[in-house]
Amino acid sequence: MDTLLHLVTEYGLVVVFLSVLLDQGGIPVPAYPPIIVTSALAVDAGDSVLAILVVATLAAVIADSLWFSAGRRIGARMVRLMCRLSLSPDSCVRTTRGIYARWGPASLTVAKFVPGFAAVATTLAGETGTSVRRFVLYDGIGALFWSAVAVALGVVFHGAVESLLNRLDELGRYGLMLVVAGLAAFVAWKWLNRQRVLRQLRMARISPMELYDLMEKGAAPLILDVRTEQQRASTGWIPGAVFVSTPDATGVAPHDEVVIYCDCPNEVSAAVLARELKKQGFKRVRPLAGGFEAWRASGHRYDGPAGGAEAAA
Repeated sequence: MDTLLHLVTEYGLVVVFLSVLLDQGGIPVPAYPPIIVTSALAVDAGDSVLAILVVATLAAVIADSLWFSAGRRIGARMVRLMCRLSLSPDSCVRTTRGIYARWGPASLTVAKFVPGFAAVATTLAGETGTSVRRFVLYDGIGALFWSAVAVALGVVFHGAVESLLNRLDELGRYGLMLVVAGLAAFVAWKWLNRQRVLRQLRMARISPMELYDLMEKGAAPLILDVRTEQQRASTGWIPGAVFVSTPDATGVAPHDEVVIYCDCPNEVSAAVLARELKKQGFKRVRPLAGGFEAWRASGHRYDGPAGGAEAAA
């Protein structure tokens, strides 16, 4: 425990920089505790916390810029990858796209305070063509605000933080074990929560080829596209698909056969809507395995954003 306290005391800025860089880079390492502790120790020592604020903000912007750059280069694939890496089950692409489509780059100012949004928002900014200048402006404001809250907590509660550190120091190696156990418990809880959500949404999928065969036989089911309007406009959609966002927005009576697709990892949005439709009397509701990207990658025909039918390359 002495070693840990020594590192925080002597290399507080380095610890803050690395923890924020890892946290905002997608690795589930809590960044707030190091910022709070370092700020509290600075107050106790009579030092300024300005350097901590600057370092934390800079690290956050650097990490966000890397994801932003990847989003510009790789696009939607990078957004889906970020969702897979995130341990938050809320971080479905459809939810993130909906928030970003409504508020645009300005949403980056509060993205770090919205569960499941911060992990994907910076990548989505790159994918949607946000200019570098606007991204740096709004993301910088958001990073500064986010860092300032953590620093303020350390300043306000520096007495409580000092008491806690003293208690951990008294526990010696057991104190260090408590810190490590707490971090492990945090990561495990996030992972288990995600697995719980995915288990609840586990249901039979229909493959792109199976759906294509049904359409060719003239027995096409009701096809629901639950992606955002922006995503449909940029990538296209399956012929005959009905565009919806909520179970109440279908505007159709219950069908015997329904296929739903989105662009989320594990078809989360499609599975959520499928479950709700079953409760409303729809008999057989199945998500499309792999979503629209799998349909297009299979080479099947789709209607393009330009208006005419296109064939996937």
